[in-house]
Amino acid sequence: MKFGIYPGGRAGTVCSHPPDPAAIRTLVDDLAGGHPFVVREYVHFFGDATPPDIVTSLGAEDELARLTMPDDWYAEGGRELDLVVSYIPRTADLSGWLTFLDAVIDRYGHLARYLQVTLEPNFPIPLIDGSAPGVLDALATGIPHARRALDRRGLDNVRIGFSVAEPAEWLGGDEAFWSFLSSLPHQDFATHVDYVGLGLYPDAFSPVAPRGKPGDVASLTVHALRHLRETSLPRAHIPPDTPIHIVENGTPSGAPRTEQAQCDSLTDMLDAILAQQQPLNITQYELFSLRDADSAATEPTGTLGIVTDTYRPKPAFATYRDIVQRGGPGTDNVTGALARPAG
Repeated sequence: MKFGIYPGGRAGTVCSHPPDPAAIRTLVDDLAGGHPFVVREYVHFFGDATPPDIVTSLGAEDELARLTMPDDWYAEGGRELDLVVSYIPRTADLSGWLTFLDAVIDRYGHLARYLQVTLEPNFPIPLIDGSAPGVLDALATGIPHARRALDRRGLDNVRIGFSVAEPAEWLGGDEAFWSFLSSLPHQDFATHVDYVGLGLYPDAFSPVAPRGKPGDVASLTVHALRHLRETSLPRAHIPPDTPIHIVENGTPSGAPRTEQAQCDSLTDMLDAILAQQQPLNITQYELFSLRDADSAATEPTGTLGIVTDTYRPKPAFATYRDIVQRGGPGTDNVTGALARPAG
C-alpha cells in the first residue's frame, strides 16, 4: 500500500491562511520518513462562462503557473504527484476541456505519476464535477484523450483514472452515472482506466453509530469499499485487476467533535481499508488533508486536517505517521506493504 496526502490547506472555498511551504516540507518529510509518498493536488477547468469570483473563491487563479509547492519538490525524496483535473464549467464545453487537458499535461505531465480526469462526477453538488453540464462526456472523452496525449509526449508511465464518491445512498442515488458508464464499450473507456479513485468521508457530514455498533465508521467504510468493487465497477466493465485508490479520506476534529475523536475515527477507517486491501485490490491511500482549512470553522470541511491551520500537529498526525512508516496495522514495515504492484 502506498500512502499520501493533500498538503494545500484548502477545502473547496474554505481556506483561512495561505500555505506555508517550509512547514509543509517539514511535516510531509516527517510523515513519509524517507518512504515513497504520494502528494495530491488539484487544477480546475472552468470554461469561459464562470464568473471570476468563483475562480478566486477556489484559489484557482494561477493553477497552471504553480501548485502548492515548487515543481522540483514533487519529484524529490520519493514523492509522486497525483494531479486531479476537475471539470466545473457553467456550460458544457468539451472542446475547451480537451484543450485544457492538453495544457495541463504540457505543464505538469513530466511531474505527474497519476492523472485523475474529473473529480467525483457522480456527485451532483455545487463546485464538484457531478454538478457540471456535460460532465459525463468530459469523463468518457477525457480519459482516452489524456492517454493519447501522454503517450505522444512519451509519458506512458503516468497512470490515468477517475474518482467517485460512494456509496450511492449517501448521494441520493447515482444510477444515471453508472448506467452511462455501462453503455460505453469496454475498448472505448474501461480499457484506458488504470485505477479508480474513491472519495470516502463516512462520518464527516452526518452522524454515525457508536464505535463497535452496526453503522459505525468502520462498517460504513467497508460497505463503501465493497459497494464500489462488487457493484459499481462491474457495471462500468472495470475488472477486479484495476486497482482502487482511496484518493480522499478524512474526518473532522471541530466541535462538537474532538481531536482525539478524529484520531480514533481515522484509526478505525484505516484499519478497515487496510484489512480490505488484498481482497478488493486497494493499492493506494491518500489522506485529506494535512492542514485544516480553518480550525475555527463550525462546518466539518474546516477541520479535516491532521494539523491545525497554524500547522500544530493534532493526535491524528502521529497516528497517520506511524501507519505510513510501518506500512499499516499488522505490517512489519512499509517495504512489505509496497511490494504488491502499485496501480
